[in-house]
Amino acid sequence: MKILHVISQPPDFTGSGKYLAAIAEKAACKGHQNFLAAGVQGAFEPDSSVIPGENTRFVRFDGCDLDFPVAGMSDAMPYESSIFSGLTGHQLQCYENVFETAIREAVDRFRPDIVHTNHLWIVSAIARRVAKDIPVVTLCHGTCLRQHSLCPDISASIRPFLEQIDRVMVLSEYQKREVLGRGLVRPEQIDVVGGGYNQSLFAYQDKPFKGTVELLYAGKLSRAKGVPWLLRSLFRIRDLPWRLHLAGDGAGEEKEECLNLAGELGNRVVVHGSLSHEKLAALMKTSHIFVLPSFFEGLPLVLMEALACGCRIVTTSLEGTREVLGGADSRLASMVDLPPLQTVDVPFEKDRDLLEDKLADAVKEMTKQVRENPCPDQKRISAITAPYTWEKVFSRIEAVYEKALYPGAEAAG
Repeated sequence: MKILHVISQPPDFTGSGKYLAAIAEKAACKGHQNFLAAGVQGAFEPDSSVIPGENTRFVRFDGCDLDFPVAGMSDAMPYESSIFSGLTGHQLQCYENVFETAIREAVDRFRPDIVHTNHLWIVSAIARRVAKDIPVVTLCHGTCLRQHSLCPDISASIRPFLEQIDRVMVLSEYQKREVLGRGLVRPEQIDVVGGGYNQSLFAYQDKPFKGTVELLYAGKLSRAKGVPWLLRSLFRIRDLPWRLHLAGDGAGEEKEECLNLAGELGNRVVVHGSLSHEKLAALMKTSHIFVLPSFFEGLPLVLMEALACGCRIVTTSLEGTREVLGGADSRLASMVDLPPLQTVDVPFEKDRDLLEDKLADAVKEMTKQVRENPCPDQKRISAITAPYTWEKVFSRIEAVYEKALYPGAEAAG
């Protein structure tokens, strides 16, 4: 099968980019041919064993094709970016024109059997319009749904094309309900495929307690991820023997806020910056507790990676995290209830102290668990993570491809 992968932002740093890379790798392993059309900036090149250089068509946001930074699906990205709600009418028209040209050229050169786009947003609508006679399937990562709320005029203009996409894949049952609630697709068009992790890289390792409980956060240094609240919560438990590792990057004043708070905690916080998968896995294997204090998540794959490495989890109680961790007891995972939010990812100022208290209490209790028993139940971890290997995820995605290619066969069956 010839698969044209389409994504509007760099297919590396973010969750959607890593997802695409993993799926393309599994597709290549099973004998499928890949082609990548993507928005990039800087020196990005895909793995040539998975996607050959000649099987790429990039839209460059470094002044070559477009003279503004990548428009991110999140309004806080781990690199310089624009936000869709801030684009001028002229910039938005240029964006659409350049991506239409790129996708049209990719289709003409590669002649794909199927087009697999990422995000129920502008570029997926363009792909549906361009690839008139080719099945199009789209993976919703969750962030695109927020853009529909933030940019209602854009949402209204692209909706007719999104409704014509053959099949839409989502990461969780919660996300399925959200997509259906927005009326973007019909119930019979949607499939839950989940998210995955590399089980050969992220693997269980015993981690004895040697006097310090190692905490780890990995992701964007941003308010939407709850990082400032996590850092402030740690001021409340400075009497316990912990050290926090911050892995990831951010941009602008939100990154600076996080780094300033980390600096106030002195040598009890280690700032690692962006890490490769290999280095992140190594850090997870030596960390006792993984903390993800987000205000918004689709299906946080990083939780699967951390669990697989033997980390206990402290996270906010979101639909996606509850779906993943519903079978975990309190000795393995602690889910903190969020206060009411002022916007989709900002709490009211009056609730800041309450949230920080809750995070502090959860970290404190999980630290106690680590000190009493540093190594959690490996069998329980395996039971939770088993459905989330990339092999199983890609098998579900292949089944979606078949539904899109042969819709009559599904009905006949």
